Amino acid sequence: MNTDALRGHMDALLLSVLEDEPLHGYAIIEALQQRSGGALTVPTGTVYPALRRLERVGHLTSEWATVAGRKRRTYRLTPSGRTALHGERTAWTDFSDVITRVLSPRPEN
Repeated sequence: MNTDALRGHMDALLLSVLEDEPLHGYAIIEALQQRSGGALTVPTGTVYPALRRLERVGHLTSEWATVAGRKRRTYRLTPSGRTALHGERTAWTDFSDVITRVLSPRPEN
């Protein structure tokens, strides 16, 4: 999938992947790829700055953890992040509904 198509949706994708459990950066990238059926291959240069930005605004917290013998920064959704995710889902549903109406074939009269 074209990474330009993801523009404006990265926050929602990251928050969604972190909804159920804390993950480190590489595991987040893997989860995006798995949950998308392989359609999303998001570069680290896109994911890590977005994670840091989401942490700065209070939607995520992070801590260092040892995973498979390596120290990794693990990210966790905050209550603010859960609220933001709910808003992102609502906005996506509204946007998707509008685009579907526009792109759907018009019935013949």
